[in-house]
Formats: sequence, structure tokens, C-alpha cells
Amino acid sequence: RQIPESCEPSTVTVRLHSSGRWHISIRFDDPTIKPLPPTDKAIGIDLGISSLVITSNGEKVSNPKHFKKHYQRLRKAQKNLSRKQKGSKNREKARIKVARIHAQINDSRKDHLHKLTTQLVRENQTIVVENLAIKNLVKNLKLSQAISDVSWGEITRQLVYKCRWYGRNYIEIDRWFPSSKRCSNCGYIAEKMPLNVREWDCPDCGTHHDRDINASKNILAAGLAVSVRFATIRPEQSKTVKAGAEPRKGKKQKPKS
Repeated sequence: RQIPESCEPSTVTVRLHSSGRWHISIRFDDPTIKPLPPTDKAIGIDLGISSLVITSNGEKVSNPKHFKKHYQRLRKAQKNLSRKQKGSKNREKARIKVARIHAQINDSRKDHLHKLTTQLVRENQTIVVENLAIKNLVKNLKLSQAISDVSWGEITRQLVYKCRWYGRNYIEIDRWFPSSKRCSNCGYIAEKMPLNVREWDCPDCGTHHDRDINASKNILAAGLAVSVRFATIRPEQSKTVKAGAEPRKGKKQKPKS
């Protein structure tokens, strides 16, 4: 993007990426970034693997699976690298090729997430998400690659600063809030909800639920309850506001799907 004429960079950082590309980072205060017109829309977001984002509106954003798309090419390049003699020029060329594939995966992932988060921020005044313990979740060997590929941490990072830029409310609810087990219609809480259960019927009111959409509706309701309790929540404050039960130390969080 172009730097506005009235802006002067406060810091300029130049670094060489492992893929051989040069990166220049310029930091400056941009007066052209203004808060968006207010809207009465609010949305709850459940982050997943099969679907990247599930909203309280019933929308499911599919997971592009960037790593999987490039996996065969990356595997071939890594095998080629392993055959090269250490310290040789051919090994360095092979290393750069592997690094460039990783960079391509990262670039396509970030581009997709920027478009997604910008759309969410533009369309909604309040955005509510769960405060996930991502570092604990990636310890699950079966799901670590899939969790890393969806980049939940990057999604929330982008939402936080974009909400701050554009005058939106960002709210995180506590990770222990029973969003999946709670009926969004009547409030009934199921005792157990295994990961393989994707749909269920509330035994109290009979409402049929899609697990993820139901969770996102509960996430929104919990976030709105916080916003009422704390009156006006400014974007820069919202990340510290929690809803639901206090986190229980020492208990691992089950991975989402």
C-alpha cells in the first residue's frame, strides 16, 4: 500500500527471509484510518477445523486447507533437500526452494484471513469469540498440523487490531464456557458432548441443533451479556473482558473440530 503524504515512518525494518526474499516493514500512524459507520449487527464466531469459521447467523466458512494443497510439492522438495550434501551450493538451492513453498503457503493463508476478518469487521459492530488455549491444543499430535494450518491465533490477532482501528467491539468469552453443550434456545446444558456428535436434539425443548452453529449462538449471547454488564465496551478494552466460568488450572482443553 502507499504511504500517505502526511505520514512519516517511525521505524523501518529490513530483513532477509529464509526463502531469499527481502522484507521491508514500515511503521507509521495513518490518519486516513477512520472508524466505520456504526451498525446494530453483532456476531458470535466459533472457530473450527472442518469449517474455518462458523457464525451465529448460520454461515459456515470452509477451510481452504492451504498446507494440504501444497503438501505433495513440499514433500518432494524436502526429500530432494535431504539428499543434497551438507554445505554444497545445490543443498542451499534446495533449501531455498523448500522455504519458498512454506512462504507461499503462509502468504495464501494470510491473504485469505485478511479478507475474511476485514469482512467480519466491516459488517458487524460487535464480534464475540472464544479465548482458546491454542498452545495446549497443538499438543494433540493427531490435530496439531490441522490446527496450525487454520491459524486461529492469527484470526483473533487480526480481529483485535481491526476492531480497534475501525471502532468495533471485540469480546472474548472464557474457554470453559459450555458453548457446545448448551441449548441456545432454552439454556439446557448436556452432561456430555463428544467431538463426533455434530448434531443433537435438546431433551428439554426438542430443538434440533447443528453443534457448531449452536455454539456460535451461545458465544454471541455470552458476549452480549458481558457488553450489557460493562455498559460500553471500547475496542481497546474488549480483549480483557471475559464471559463464563473461570478457567480451571491444570485441565487440558479438548481440541475443536
